[in-house]
Amino acid sequence: MTYDIVTLEEMKVVGKSIMTTNENGKAIRDIGTLWGDFLGNGLVFAIKNRTDTRTIGLYTDYEGDHTKPYRFMCATQVTENGNPKLEERIIKAGKYAKFVVNGEIQKVVGEVWQAVYTSDLKRRFDCDFEVYTNDNEDMNHQTVEVYISVV
Repeated sequence: MTYDIVTLEEMKVVGKSIMTTNENGKAIRDIGTLWGDFLGNGLVFAIKNRTDTRTIGLYTDYEGDHTKPYRFMCATQVTENGNPKLEERIIKAGKYAKFVVNGEIQKVVGEVWQAVYTSDLKRRFDCDFEVYTNDNEDMNHQTVEVYISVV
């Protein structure tokens, strides 16, 4: 799977998070539930100071590599946090491997992560994220950008 190395500016995001792990499929269940709450209950639409309509899946607080616990956050980028009941995180400026895929969200995002796990990328295990562009109402043809922090 191909990717480009890009340098990003710092971004402020707001949302909800959960600690999880990839062990025994726990992350798939936890992340699905969190997205269900974030999108299904309209929380994303109530966030003030959003920069656009994109949503972000953020991976932080790694306790090691991808086999160890980490924090996952459903979020959206904001200019400032006007949402005191939600968590704020900073996506750090720096170098990222950028993957761009299009298709059914769960399938294409899963394929990117499998490619990342088996790649020779020198990961920072600091801050990785997915950007859901929401550029199409057809959930089988969504564009997703996946950013992996690299050394």
